[in-house]
Amino acid sequence: ILHEPVGVTALITPWNWPMNQVTLKVIAALAAGCTMVLKPSEIAPLSAMVFAEIMHDAGTPAGVYNMINGDGPGVGTQLSGHPDVDMVSFTGSTRAGIAISKNAAETLKRVHLELGGKGANIIFADADDKAVKRGVLHMMNNTGQSCNAPSRMLVAREIYDQAVEIARETADKVSVGPADQSGRHIGPVVSQAQYDKIQGLIQKGIDEGARLVAGGPDRPEDLNRGYFVRPTVFAGVTNDMTIAREEIFGPVLSMIPFDSEEDAVRIANDTVYGLTNYIQTTDAERAVRVARQMRSGMVEMNGKSRAAGAPFGGYKQSGNGREGGAWGI
Repeated sequence: ILHEPVGVTALITPWNWPMNQVTLKVIAALAAGCTMVLKPSEIAPLSAMVFAEIMHDAGTPAGVYNMINGDGPGVGTQLSGHPDVDMVSFTGSTRAGIAISKNAAETLKRVHLELGGKGANIIFADADDKAVKRGVLHMMNNTGQSCNAPSRMLVAREIYDQAVEIARETADKVSVGPADQSGRHIGPVVSQAQYDKIQGLIQKGIDEGARLVAGGPDRPEDLNRGYFVRPTVFAGVTNDMTIAREEIFGPVLSMIPFDSEEDAVRIANDTVYGLTNYIQTTDAERAVRVARQMRSGMVEMNGKSRAAGAPFGGYKQSGNGREGGAWGI
């Protein structure tokens, strides 16, 4: 078996973790010996432009690394359908990933996708006493704008009420403010469109009967403009509610009770997504047993992140590629 460069690669990156995604794709393509055209998100292009200057100053041969700015429907469509592009690596929404796959099918090029998620964070009754707080803060990280966010917190029924109270207290203490504000806080969401979507889904949760225990619609009381969202927690959520089905991409947590290990696995897997799930338990055998039943590309346990160099990617409508480490190359 000969491992050789796939050829010309189109790298299309998102706005939510811009430099992270640029480096993951570019470094793997370079290491494999490919040439590339990078199209960063038009919403967050500045870090990619600085990265292009770094690549130039480092002496990258002309034509190996190329960058073009533009939107998805315009530039992205041209890249994914171009006959001289051998592979597309895309990170972004499932909707856009489907469109790219259809467009690329005309030339039968390889398409690797890392898309949306609706991660379940399963908290068993024997979980450590910081598991709930840790899960809430993880959800609020990057203002909830992460594809691997643990947005569904599944809690053993015998500790559910206690967990809801901890989640409420934790969310209420999360500070929201502009990027130049000192101290620990979360910032605004990315755009008016994203803000409106999140507000609509928060209202949908209320309308469908979920119990609002923290946050809610509109901006925090001390902010009268900007795309700031209140850190929000819903209790009494069932997995058929819209807030449990759709990727919100904002600081909104849904708490769902479960009655048994089998019930937790069923609820966790009952989604079109399959990126990252999370397990909190002090029973090592159960942790491994449940992890092996998760239909997700990744499972993290007890607050520990993936190892350095571990591949990143999902199942189902969360995508079909892997990034990071040897698998990314």
